[in-house]
Amino acid sequence: MKMKPGATIGIAATVVVFLIVLISAIWTISTYNKLVKMDEGVDGKWAQVENVYQYKIDLIPQLVATVEGYQEFETSTLTSIAELRSRWMEASGDEEEQLDISNQIDTALRSIILTYENYPNLQSIQAVSDLMVSLESVENQIKVERMRYNEEVRDLNTKVKQFPSVIVANAFGFEERSYFESNAAPDNP
Repeated sequence: MKMKPGATIGIAATVVVFLIVLISAIWTISTYNKLVKMDEGVDGKWAQVENVYQYKIDLIPQLVATVEGYQEFETSTLTSIAELRSRWMEASGDEEEQLDISNQIDTALRSIILTYENYPNLQSIQAVSDLMVSLESVENQIKVERMRYNEEVRDLNTKVKQFPSVIVANAFGFEERSYFESNAAPDNP
């Protein structure tokens, strides 16, 4: 039995449409999964930044307790750092707010570090010196983790903006993420 020419064209068109739909579905699923993986990667890197920053936050009460007896430190600076520490801990889960507070903490810590550097009698106190070394170590860790986080953010942002993955990103609500930029980070304590 011979098929009519119109039927052959209809079957061929159906197969072509089916293949296009199948390829589009596979591409969409693949792109979606890649975006999910990248988004989770950014969240994972941010969690590591939070871990290191939490260690820094945990050092603050020790630093405040160690130096508050020295008149070189203004009470307002120590109070400000303690308040910022509390705000940072309350902001858990809000990256933007934590970034803003972390920059404020870095600015306040800079004044403590400058005071420490200008008063040799503080440098001779072992507890203060040890805390400054710990802060330097934490700052180095934060720099590394910030760099890793920003690399993940860059990769995700690039994928979210590139054509044709922008179509899937927009359809499923993937958005660009903010970089962790800190101009206020203390120079090596």
